[in-house]
Amino acid sequence: MKKILLYSVLFFTTILSISCEEVVDIDLNNSEPKLVIDAIIKWQKGTSGENQTIKLSLTNDFYTNNILPANGATVTVTNSSNVVFNFVEVPTTGDYVCTNFQPVIGEIYRLEILYEGAVYTASSALFATPDIITVEQETVVGISGEDEIQIKYFYQDNGAEENYYLLGVKNPNKQIPEFGVVSDEFFQGNVMFGFYGSSETEPGITLDLSVQGVSKSYHNYMNKLITIAGSGSGNPFATPPATIRGNITNTTNNNNYPLGYFHLSEIDTVNYLVQ
Repeated sequence: MKKILLYSVLFFTTILSISCEEVVDIDLNNSEPKLVIDAIIKWQKGTSGENQTIKLSLTNDFYTNNILPANGATVTVTNSSNVVFNFVEVPTTGDYVCTNFQPVIGEIYRLEILYEGAVYTASSALFATPDIITVEQETVVGISGEDEIQIKYFYQDNGAEENYYLLGVKNPNKQIPEFGVVSDEFFQGNVMFGFYGSSETEPGITLDLSVQGVSKSYHNYMNKLITIAGSGSGNPFATPPATIRGNITNTTNNNNYPLGYFHLSEIDTVNYLVQ
């Protein structure tokens, strides 16, 4: 009797599996495309920071991963002394490039974008970032029972102020970078560290480790995006499956707000060869 029951279950499961192989396309109503603004200005430590890029694109259909560039916009960033930095599009790419930007820690900058008759604006200070002091590597037994390489990279928090950080790791064995956010709420003035462990980390590869000082609001924004991306990883500048508003306003029509964020900070990076 038990064998008959078992065979019946297996037979039913087989039929269910076969029936589930049929692909069903659901006809979804597409909303009007929204402008997506990736205006994250990163001043790499040790460089002049003159070369910066702002990316403009449009949201696309649910079933496609193709990125639609937003062409023909006028993009400027202005500092508190009314010096205007023009970002000029590389034709048809949606990449708007400036080659004479002047980054200054603590300076306030204003973004303005004119696109298809609408004006988009935002403002932000440029945040300082601590240096990465050192990197440590350890091999431990992972959840799967196999050895896993874990990396820690350390930086000194500024004890005189409240700080927030965006940490990043680029692993050549993964298609997209991984990010995490942290505050100094429980580590004020202490040495802090970024932690990275992955089964896809192996000796001989080079990891790109980074830290950025960020504002509280950008920390919260990135935290939501990382959560949506799943498991604390993913591409934060891809169009998210849920609508998360950034700090950029459509001054022409407030209801037709864009996606994306305007933020400026230093960034420190270390290329670490895994041993």
